[in-house]
Amino acid sequence: MKTSDFEQLLPSLFGKWLTTFEDEGEYGFTCRIEKDNKRVAYATNLTPETVEKAINANADLLLTHHDAWDFLYGMREECVAELKKNDISHFFIHLPLDFVEFGTCTSLFEQIEIDEITSLSAFEHDTEVPGIGIFHKALSFSELKNRLELKLDEPVRAWQNHDRPIKKAAILTGAGNNSRLIKFAKDNNCDAFITGERTLYSVQYAKFAGVNLYVGSHTYTEIFGVESFGRKVKETYPDIELIRIKEDHIESGEVN
Repeated sequence: MKTSDFEQLLPSLFGKWLTTFEDEGEYGFTCRIEKDNKRVAYATNLTPETVEKAINANADLLLTHHDAWDFLYGMREECVAELKKNDISHFFIHLPLDFVEFGTCTSLFEQIEIDEITSLSAFEHDTEVPGIGIFHKALSFSELKNRLELKLDEPVRAWQNHDRPIKKAAILTGAGNNSRLIKFAKDNNCDAFITGERTLYSVQYAKFAGVNLYVGSHTYTEIFGVESFGRKVKETYPDIELIRIKEDHIESGEVN
């Protein structure tokens, strides 16, 4: 798969979402090298550590959900320098991957074995909207927590704010720490809201609203969406090898 082949595949995968977020810094190459890409590594984040692991894996192309954003002062520059030195392209795709049908929300729902996704996560009126799914057989508070911890392979913070079984859940992966998102879950009669970050106010509001709150890490609630992206690429170019980069669980304090 040549780099230009990969680039030309993107519109068929992401459709309108590339246009929606065009010129907003939500996707693109930080390092683009036209070459034959046989080994494609993927991770949630672009960091010196994920670049080093991509180098050690002899990757030709690194896919991530996040750029090394401008507020991570100097990190992008260091990453790009190492990528160029080792002849590795890097492509990130942020909000389009959050809202495409196979993206981060849908992928996490699939990991926790939801039975029915009734609405996809979306971006409407410049606002993020969680996805909603239903368990045909309701789970207990602890059963859902255990299922998340098994799939994310890390501790999950959870707050039980009612005694009902969990049948309907909302998800916004990553930084879903806005109380507006929990209100959306409540207004849509969800028993639980699952995300990757919290604040004092999101915890307070979830308690007030009577919605069970589950918080994994930003990194690991989103990795399955990147994996789904890689698999979509492999469907078109089956000869590529996909390599998952193992990131440290730094948000939960667990570093390998």
